[in-house]
Amino acid sequence: MPQVIIDQSPLYTILPVGQQVIFAISQPTLVATMFKVKFIAEVHVSNTAINLSSVTDVVGTFKTTPNNAGVGIFDFRPILETFVNPDNLGATTGNGSRYKTSSVPHPIHLIDKYSQNSGSIKYFAIQFKIEYAETADGTVLGPGDGDNTGNSENSDQYSMFNGVLQYDDVLTLGEINASGTLVNGNRYGYNLTEFFPDGYPTNFLSNAPLIQYARLTDYGTFPFFNQLPFTSSFSLSGVTSMTLVYYWDGGSSTEQINQTWSAGGQTNATSNQLCHLLYFGGFPGNLQNTSTTFAAAIVSGLTHYTIKYSNVYGNVSELYTINIICPNERGYEGIRLTWLNQWGTWDYYTFNMKSTRSINTNRTSYTQLGGTWNESSFKIAGYKGGKKNFRVNSTEKIKLNTDFVTEAEGLWFEELINSNEVYIVNGFSTDAANTITNKYVEPVVLTTSSFVKKTIANDKVMQYTIEIEKSKMQRTQSV
Repeated sequence: MPQVIIDQSPLYTILPVGQQVIFAISQPTLVATMFKVKFIAEVHVSNTAINLSSVTDVVGTFKTTPNNAGVGIFDFRPILETFVNPDNLGATTGNGSRYKTSSVPHPIHLIDKYSQNSGSIKYFAIQFKIEYAETADGTVLGPGDGDNTGNSENSDQYSMFNGVLQYDDVLTLGEINASGTLVNGNRYGYNLTEFFPDGYPTNFLSNAPLIQYARLTDYGTFPFFNQLPFTSSFSLSGVTSMTLVYYWDGGSSTEQINQTWSAGGQTNATSNQLCHLLYFGGFPGNLQNTSTTFAAAIVSGLTHYTIKYSNVYGNVSELYTINIICPNERGYEGIRLTWLNQWGTWDYYTFNMKSTRSINTNRTSYTQLGGTWNESSFKIAGYKGGKKNFRVNSTEKIKLNTDFVTEAEGLWFEELINSNEVYIVNGFSTDAANTITNKYVEPVVLTTSSFVKKTIANDKVMQYTIEIEKSKMQRTQSV
């Protein structure tokens, strides 16, 4: 029996799941000679390496009929994207992550040093089969029935993460072989090498500008890929350490924070996807949890610091700079937002200019009787009667204003406007780790409905105003 053929598949084995994940399948002989033909796709998803001969990680079986060219085309994006999710909490697997040296459950934004992911990246692989009937009114032969045996084909194993592609993200079509000829010309994908820790320069898993701003109390993470399984026999390098250089007027100090198991990371090659996307707590609030070098730099008058990562070969990432924001001279309240970015990780920005809070209230009322009607005599009660509120739903809105920003920051804010997960992250405090419930992360929704792109040429100086609304209503007593 001739085999099912995979004619088209994603070009790269590492891909953001928010894209078309296209496979095209054919079997010309059976499509031309048999009836009721359908191609079958058995989809496997797992945190660990997939064995397509096992059914323990099968998440669904899907069928399609051949098109006019005799080919079955599947787009698995709607299925696969449901199996990855944002990392909202520090990982608890393995050695786990820490908040102020404690393993108490905590938001991912508060981690001390490193944290594995908890669900934003997974493996998938697909086994393709076929079913058909030998006559127009015959019984359908499924895989393994009658002569329909051994007729399957396995895809490669892929790593999918919780990123998305935009319509203008440039795709690579096919590959150029050693003789300069285009091969695999019907395969396409997004080249992610700018995020692979194997060469220079590479980036953290974010579109954030290389220069950022934060207060000494601001929390935040730097996400990165680590030892991704690039092919069946080769894994990309891992991140071995973060190098931070702290600067103040007239001096500096350097600190290297190794990416180790005891620090919440993973340095040994492994087939567990929880170890292939990690976070580093590299903003001031995180560093205050653990770093005595950072604490000494604050005492010396810290103005800014730089951060980069290295691998075993010494290759390093782009150099990121964090400038320390001083308290606003006019006493404006600083509000730090975090949002889910294009690559399924978190970006941060502190709005340090004027913010305006307002309360929107929706009341449900009723008319109350002015006395007692169910006793031996009617009694008047002065506090009863007339119109009363029995339910009051109040939500808080905040209008935020940036300082003057660059064009790069303006482009970056588009991700904030488009993000479906946005939170306020409150600042560092000296409280014990077990007092963090409902303290640091507040869910909000953006109510800004339009965003005007600004440029230096058109606008000279650029500021943005964004309005958010807290997701949770303020509660009142029931009556």
